Amino acid sequence: MGQPRGSLPSGLLLTHSFELVRPRYTSALVPYNLRCMVKPHSPAQHAELLREEIRHHEHCYFVLDAPEITDAEFDRLMNELKAIEREHPELMTPDSPTQRVGGKPREGFVKVPHSTQMLSLDNAYSEGELRDWTRRVTELAGGQELEYECEYKLDGLSMALHYEPADEGARFARGITRGDGLVGEEVTANLRTIRSIPLTVGRQRLNEAGLEPPFEVRGEVLMPTKSFVAMNEQREEEGLSLFANPRNAAAGAVRVLEPKITAKRKLDFYSYFLLQDGRMARATQWEALEKLSVAGFKVNPNRIVTASFEELWNFVNATETARDTLPYEIDGVVVKVNSTALWQRLGFTGKAPRWAIAYKFAARAGVTQVENIFVSVGRTGKLTPAAALRPVFIGGTTVSRATLHNQDEIERLGLRIGDWVMVERGGDVIPKVTQVVNEGEHKRPSDARVFEMPKTCPECGGHIVRAEGEVNSFCVNVNCPAKLRESLLHFASRNVMNIEGMGEALVDQLLSRGLVHNIADLYSLTEKDLLQLERIGKKSAQNVLTEIETSKKLPLERVIFGLGIRMVGERTAEFLAEHFGSMQKLMEASEEELLEVNEVGPRIAASIREFFAEEKNRQLLRRLSDAGLTFTGEAKVRGTQLAGMTFVLTGTLPTYSREDAKKMIEDAGGKVSGSVSKKTSYVVAGEDAGSKLDKANSLGVKVISEAELLAMLAG
Repeated sequence: MGQPRGSLPSGLLLTHSFELVRPRYTSALVPYNLRCMVKPHSPAQHAELLREEIRHHEHCYFVLDAPEITDAEFDRLMNELKAIEREHPELMTPDSPTQRVGGKPREGFVKVPHSTQMLSLDNAYSEGELRDWTRRVTELAGGQELEYECEYKLDGLSMALHYEPADEGARFARGITRGDGLVGEEVTANLRTIRSIPLTVGRQRLNEAGLEPPFEVRGEVLMPTKSFVAMNEQREEEGLSLFANPRNAAAGAVRVLEPKITAKRKLDFYSYFLLQDGRMARATQWEALEKLSVAGFKVNPNRIVTASFEELWNFVNATETARDTLPYEIDGVVVKVNSTALWQRLGFTGKAPRWAIAYKFAARAGVTQVENIFVSVGRTGKLTPAAALRPVFIGGTTVSRATLHNQDEIERLGLRIGDWVMVERGGDVIPKVTQVVNEGEHKRPSDARVFEMPKTCPECGGHIVRAEGEVNSFCVNVNCPAKLRESLLHFASRNVMNIEGMGEALVDQLLSRGLVHNIADLYSLTEKDLLQLERIGKKSAQNVLTEIETSKKLPLERVIFGLGIRMVGERTAEFLAEHFGSMQKLMEASEEELLEVNEVGPRIAASIREFFAEEKNRQLLRRLSDAGLTFTGEAKVRGTQLAGMTFVLTGTLPTYSREDAKKMIEDAGGKVSGSVSKKTSYVVAGEDAGSKLDKANSLGVKVISEAELLAMLAG
């Protein structure tokens, strides 16, 4: 790992024989550009070469921020390795790049003690407080001149990574959250998804760093600003609550029970401590960081060592100035005595070391006036009010807009158009109104007016609904232009109408050319329409039309799911199709009749009625029916053996997958829940059952085996 491009991974040429051959592999690149010259004699050698090359490119991209190949080329390398491991499962290794995301969801986290306490830092908020700290540590050190290592204070989540000896060098074995400083939670599977955390450290890198496992690396998990903004935009469109700042988002991502969710959050990791046997592994903090970098860990390059307070303070000021240009959040500067030998002598105060301090930047906020409130419509139809502000300079950025989330938030603030307000950059990223300022020169003007949510959609004029108990309002017109792109992509997706080839690029072109205005227009497309699009030839156009025609044969539940009715997922669509047997009966069903359907509660029933009450949606359905889509099915009566019973599945069942067991229970009239409560009828426990089994025992819920479940189904 880490060899310069153009050389083979160390060790392989010494242990395996190779032969020069003509190119025969499908990947765009070869290991360090030599695969066209070298062919390994076995799948094992081929897989190891691929792993080494992928690790090299992961390090270039995620640690050095200097990619050498395109994303597409990287994906081809990864897919080639996956193919080998699929054909030869015995070759799969725990530290393979293909195994960053994997395994079944966990049911809880195990508490693990730290090798030594993970300490918090005391804070300084002014030049005087920071100067006083340097004076105190100098006195405690006997008056000798001290060096200080200064680095950015990353606003993330502290983490401890443990590496153990392995054949190839060192292997990532365990990742632990800070917790209370003494005991944290093991989140190894989630941390494996973070691409800047090495799963292995090769022997060559260990030798260059003068490092021998086992060792521990402490650092900060954070969410880059770009990832945070994109995630919150998606959550807002989906009607979900927003994360207040990147730190909260990172913490939430690390502690979810499904690693695949963590992987989607695109987290990053920066190292700042290197420990062996619970003690600092180098004589100075600067040297430790340098060795971490040599070993392949990501270390923040923005750091200095100085013996001068003036230079230290200049670094603080320069950091605060650069704060707004960084791709991640920082909230200050950490200053440490550089000599780790002095740390023990300087000691601790409570839970904080005397040899380090955090200089914290002031919060960034400003007062300005709300000039207007406008409403935007997201892809799910959710209406979101936002304040148009008199431009105000906050934290290096001119802010002229701030989110207000929903009507309830506006009422909570007591906000009127024309009010003066306090605005903060939430997490130093998203501007938000935190309070109304109604005093002194900022008194409420006499012409301030109350804001009311629109009665019709500002995009399409469609009907607006706000369900009882909900804070958000939605446009229910499926043809709303604000919703159309995502509606088309959802409708054409594999588990809905399965129109292969109808991806983002094609949908964007159809919309930009005005060829499609709703999902029904897909069934009116012609070869002539498609041939006017970029990169669409006669054959590909015919393939798309064939896919569209084939989709007409899919069953009723797929069509129901494809309509995008709020809160109607794949399983609910299946229940609706089975219960009513036709689209017409579903359209005419009352809320009382809808409530008779399995898993349909009052909110879902109201959402379905609101959808079919919109005349534009009924017109769309008439067009889909005329196009020949399946509008009838076979009404199915589910069994009653388990009617009224609620089950929770935990652990690995000996015969059936959880999904199969869930379907059998639901087909027999039962319900499956994801959590145990006093209302749970039975917990079906398999091998490696976790916290759900413990909770069932504590609540006195009956626990049964798969065999007992099958007996109940048979009886």
